[in-house]
Amino acid sequence: MSLLSKKALVLLLAVATGLGALNAQAAKAASSNTPTHKVSMLGSKFTFNLPKGFIANPLPASPDGASGTLYSNETTKTVVIAAENTLPNGISVKDNDGGFLDGTVADFDAAQHKSLPDYNKLSEKALTRTNGLGLRQIDGTATQGGGMTLTTTLMAASGTRMAVIQVISRPGDMAAHETLVKQIVSGK
Repeated sequence: MSLLSKKALVLLLAVATGLGALNAQAAKAASSNTPTHKVSMLGSKFTFNLPKGFIANPLPASPDGASGTLYSNETTKTVVIAAENTLPNGISVKDNDGGFLDGTVADFDAAQHKSLPDYNKLSEKALTRTNGLGLRQIDGTATQGGGMTLTTTLMAASGTRMAVIQVISRPGDMAAHETLVKQIVSGK
């Protein structure tokens, strides 16, 4: 495991701690007046809009500077976690640094298998947004919060920052999950 990937896992672990708040946050009902949320990460290189119905709850900042927001939608039972962190030791990466992203995905996959015994990786994709920002998408299933979940994790890095977005849904709502992931990836 490379030093960059080990340090990048700090951000991923911050996202995982946000999952502990999943049940409490998802229990809050959204009103029909809930606005859409525009999410901007990596100095506005990674932006997307979440549809109405999501409630934003900031995650506590970690000691190493990771920060993020947990968005929950009670109606669809969907959670989106968006977290960002500074890479350690002044390390800087390109907007589409394949080596860094691939190493981070490998480390993430190993960590998922270790922490979630029934984790099943369904697919992995390398994507590039229209602005040249490289993304890695990992789709999987696992038991979390007492039931089976469908998860998609998106990772990107630019300069000295790294972003992770995790979409968590019920496996029976695959079409809505895929639509939301496409909306996030496309930036619409």
